[in-house]
Amino acid sequence: MPLYSTFHYKLNIRVSVWDITESRSDLAVQSLTQKNLQRLDGMKSLVHQKGFLSIRKLLEANGYTDTDLYYHETGKPLLIDGTQVSITHSAQYSALALAEVPVGIDIEHVKPVVGRIAQKFTKNEAWFLDVTASDYLDKLTVIWGVKEAIFKIVNEPGISFNHHIAVSEFSLDAQETTAVLDFNGQQTGFTIYFESIADYKLVVATYLI
Repeated sequence: MPLYSTFHYKLNIRVSVWDITESRSDLAVQSLTQKNLQRLDGMKSLVHQKGFLSIRKLLEANGYTDTDLYYHETGKPLLIDGTQVSITHSAQYSALALAEVPVGIDIEHVKPVVGRIAQKFTKNEAWFLDVTASDYLDKLTVIWGVKEAIFKIVNEPGISFNHHIAVSEFSLDAQETTAVLDFNGQQTGFTIYFESIADYKLVVATYLI
Protein backbone atom coordinates (compact mmCIF):
# COMPACT_ATOMS: atom_id res chain seq x y z
CA MET A 1 0.00 0.00 0.00
CA PRO A 2 1.16 3.61 -0.21
CA LEU A 3 2.46 5.68 2.68
CA TYR A 4 0.52 4.63 5.79
CA SER A 5 0.76 7.75 7.93
CA THR A 6 2.82 10.82 8.78
CA PHE A 7 3.28 12.33 12.24
CA HIS A 8 4.76 15.70 13.16
CA TYR A 9 6.30 16.36 16.55
CA LYS A 10 7.86 19.40 18.16
CA LEU A 11 11.27 20.59 17.01
CA ASN A 12 10.36 19.94 13.37
CA ILE A 13 10.45 16.15 13.59
CA ARG A 14 8.64 14.43 10.73
CA VAL A 15 7.88 10.71 10.95
CA SER A 16 6.61 8.67 8.00
CA VAL A 17 5.26 5.13 8.37
CA TRP A 18 4.82 2.43 5.72
CA ASP A 19 2.50 -0.56 6.09
CA ILE A 20 4.40 -3.40 4.43
CA THR A 21 1.72 -5.31 2.55
CA GLU A 22 3.37 -5.53 -0.88
CA SER A 23 5.47 -8.26 -2.41
CA ARG A 24 9.20 -7.71 -2.78
CA SER A 25 8.77 -6.99 -6.49
CA ASP A 26 6.09 -4.39 -5.79
CA LEU A 27 8.47 -2.64 -3.38
CA ALA A 28 11.30 -2.47 -5.90
CA VAL A 29 12.96 0.92 -6.31
CA GLN A 30 15.08 2.07 -9.23
CA SER A 31 17.67 4.10 -7.34
CA LEU A 32 19.47 1.41 -5.33
CA THR A 33 23.24 1.77 -5.35
CA GLN A 34 25.29 -1.22 -6.43
CA LYS A 35 26.44 -1.68 -2.84
CA ASN A 36 22.87 -1.75 -1.57
CA LEU A 37 21.76 -4.08 -4.37
CA GLN A 38 24.40 -6.52 -3.15
CA ARG A 39 23.32 -5.94 0.43
CA LEU A 40 19.69 -6.64 -0.49
CA ASP A 41 20.56 -9.78 -2.43
CA GLY A 42 22.54 -11.01 0.56
CA MET A 43 19.53 -10.87 2.88
CA LYS A 44 18.09 -14.35 3.41
CA SER A 45 14.94 -13.15 5.19
CA LEU A 46 12.09 -11.86 3.03
CA VAL A 47 10.95 -9.76 5.99
CA HIS A 48 14.32 -8.00 6.09
CA GLN A 49 14.33 -7.53 2.32
CA LYS A 50 10.89 -5.90 2.38
CA GLY A 51 11.81 -3.78 5.37
CA PHE A 52 14.93 -2.57 3.56
CA LEU A 53 12.98 -1.70 0.41
CA SER A 54 10.10 -0.05 2.25
CA ILE A 55 12.58 2.30 3.93
CA ARG A 56 13.67 3.35 0.42
CA LYS A 57 10.03 3.95 -0.44
CA LEU A 58 9.79 6.24 2.59
CA LEU A 59 12.90 8.08 1.46
CA GLU A 60 11.29 8.62 -1.94
CA ALA A 61 8.08 9.84 -0.29
CA ASN A 62 10.17 12.49 1.47
CA GLY A 63 12.09 13.63 -1.60
CA TYR A 64 15.22 11.50 -1.18
CA THR A 65 16.67 8.50 -2.98
CA ASP A 66 18.86 5.62 -1.86
CA THR A 67 21.91 7.51 -3.11
CA ASP A 68 21.22 10.29 -0.59
CA LEU A 69 21.54 7.85 2.33
CA TYR A 70 24.85 6.56 3.61
CA TYR A 71 26.11 4.94 6.80
CA HIS A 72 28.71 5.85 9.38
CA GLU A 73 31.23 3.09 10.14
CA THR A 74 29.17 2.37 13.28
CA GLY A 75 26.10 1.68 11.13
CA LYS A 76 24.29 4.93 11.90
CA PRO A 77 22.35 6.25 8.86
CA LEU A 78 23.14 9.74 7.54
CA LEU A 79 21.80 11.95 4.75
CA ILE A 80 24.08 13.89 2.43
CA ASP A 81 22.25 17.19 3.01
CA GLY A 82 22.84 17.02 6.76
CA THR A 83 19.20 16.37 7.73
CA GLN A 84 19.07 14.13 10.80
CA VAL A 85 17.61 10.71 10.02
CA SER A 86 16.68 7.53 11.86
CA ILE A 87 15.06 4.38 10.49
CA THR A 88 13.31 1.32 11.87
CA HIS A 89 11.28 -1.61 10.59
CA SER A 90 9.40 -4.60 11.89
CA ALA A 91 7.51 -7.43 10.25
CA GLN A 92 4.59 -5.19 9.28
CA TYR A 93 5.74 -1.57 9.43
CA SER A 94 8.73 0.55 8.62
CA ALA A 95 9.27 4.13 9.74
CA LEU A 96 11.57 7.01 8.93
CA ALA A 97 12.25 10.07 11.11
CA LEU A 98 13.64 13.30 9.64
CA ALA A 99 14.58 16.25 11.82
CA GLU A 100 16.69 19.35 12.29
CA VAL A 101 17.96 17.85 15.56
CA PRO A 102 19.40 14.42 16.44
CA VAL A 103 16.58 11.90 16.44
CA GLY A 104 16.05 8.20 17.11
CA ILE A 105 13.06 6.05 16.15
CA ASP A 106 11.89 2.54 16.91
CA ILE A 107 8.77 0.49 16.23
CA GLU A 108 7.96 -2.65 18.21
CA HIS A 109 5.21 -5.25 18.16
CA VAL A 110 3.37 -5.64 21.47
CA LYS A 111 3.69 -9.35 22.30
CA PRO A 112 4.02 -11.55 25.40
CA VAL A 113 7.74 -12.23 24.95
CA VAL A 114 8.52 -8.70 26.13
CA GLY A 115 7.04 -9.60 29.51
CA ARG A 116 9.30 -12.64 29.82
CA ILE A 117 12.45 -10.56 29.37
CA ALA A 118 11.32 -7.45 31.28
CA GLN A 119 13.90 -7.92 34.04
CA LYS A 120 16.65 -7.49 31.44
CA PHE A 121 15.76 -3.89 30.61
CA THR A 122 13.45 -2.40 33.29
CA LYS A 123 15.69 -2.10 36.36
CA ASN A 124 15.04 1.66 36.47
CA GLU A 125 11.32 1.45 35.69
CA ALA A 126 10.17 -1.49 37.84
CA TRP A 127 8.98 0.88 40.58
CA PHE A 128 6.11 2.22 38.47
CA LEU A 129 5.22 -0.89 36.46
CA ASP A 130 2.28 -3.04 37.56
CA VAL A 131 2.58 -6.57 36.19
CA THR A 132 -1.14 -7.15 36.79
CA ALA A 133 -2.28 -4.10 34.83
CA SER A 134 -3.98 -4.52 31.48
CA ASP A 135 -1.53 -2.07 29.89
CA TYR A 136 1.60 -3.76 31.28
CA LEU A 137 2.85 -5.18 27.96
CA ASP A 138 2.08 -1.91 26.17
CA LYS A 139 4.19 0.04 28.66
CA LEU A 140 7.01 -2.48 28.47
CA THR A 141 7.01 -2.16 24.69
CA VAL A 142 7.19 1.63 24.89
CA ILE A 143 10.09 1.40 27.37
CA TRP A 144 12.00 -0.98 25.09
CA GLY A 145 11.35 1.34 22.14
CA VAL A 146 12.57 4.35 24.13
CA LYS A 147 15.85 2.66 24.92
CA GLU A 148 16.35 1.52 21.33
CA ALA A 149 15.65 5.03 20.05
CA ILE A 150 18.07 6.64 22.53
CA PHE A 151 20.78 4.15 21.63
CA LYS A 152 20.34 5.06 17.96
CA ILE A 153 20.99 8.71 18.78
CA VAL A 154 23.99 8.23 21.06
CA ASN A 155 25.35 5.22 19.20
CA GLU A 156 28.09 4.34 21.71
CA PRO A 157 29.14 0.78 22.58
CA GLY A 158 28.77 -0.26 26.19
CA ILE A 159 25.37 1.34 26.86
CA SER A 160 23.19 -0.97 28.95
CA PHE A 161 19.42 -0.66 28.59
CA ASN A 162 19.03 -2.00 32.11
CA HIS A 163 21.63 0.09 33.90
CA HIS A 164 22.23 3.29 31.95
CA ILE A 165 18.80 4.42 30.66
CA ALA A 166 15.89 5.41 32.90
CA VAL A 167 12.45 6.21 31.50
CA SER A 168 10.22 8.52 33.56
CA GLU A 169 6.81 7.31 34.70
CA PHE A 170 4.20 7.85 31.99
CA SER A 171 0.63 7.13 30.96
CA LEU A 172 -0.13 5.72 27.55
CA ASP A 173 -2.71 8.44 26.95
CA ALA A 174 -0.10 11.18 27.35
CA GLN A 175 1.95 9.91 24.37
CA GLU A 176 4.96 11.77 25.74
CA THR A 177 7.54 11.30 28.50
CA THR A 178 11.21 11.90 29.26
CA ALA A 179 14.23 9.68 29.83
CA VAL A 180 17.78 10.02 31.10
CA LEU A 181 20.96 8.35 29.91
CA ASP A 182 23.57 8.08 32.68
CA PHE A 183 26.74 6.90 30.95
CA ASN A 184 30.45 7.54 31.34
CA GLY A 185 29.85 9.99 34.16
CA GLN A 186 27.46 12.17 32.19
CA GLN A 187 23.68 12.50 32.39
CA THR A 188 21.76 13.35 29.22
CA GLY A 189 18.02 14.02 29.04
CA PHE A 190 15.67 13.08 26.22
CA THR A 191 12.16 14.01 25.19
CA ILE A 192 10.12 10.99 24.14
CA TYR A 193 7.04 10.81 21.89
CA PHE A 194 5.10 7.63 21.23
CA GLU A 195 2.13 6.48 19.17
CA SER A 196 0.06 3.31 18.88
CA ILE A 197 -0.27 1.83 15.39
CA ALA A 198 -2.52 -1.22 15.52
CA ASP A 199 -0.71 -3.54 17.96
CA TYR A 200 2.64 -1.80 17.54
CA LYS A 201 4.28 1.05 19.47
CA LEU A 202 6.15 3.74 17.58
CA VAL A 203 8.68 5.66 19.69
CA VAL A 204 10.64 8.82 18.82
CA ALA A 205 13.44 10.28 20.95
CA THR A 206 15.36 13.54 20.77
CA TYR A 207 17.58 15.50 23.17
CA LEU A 208 15.75 17.28 25.96
CA ILE A 209 15.86 21.05 25.59
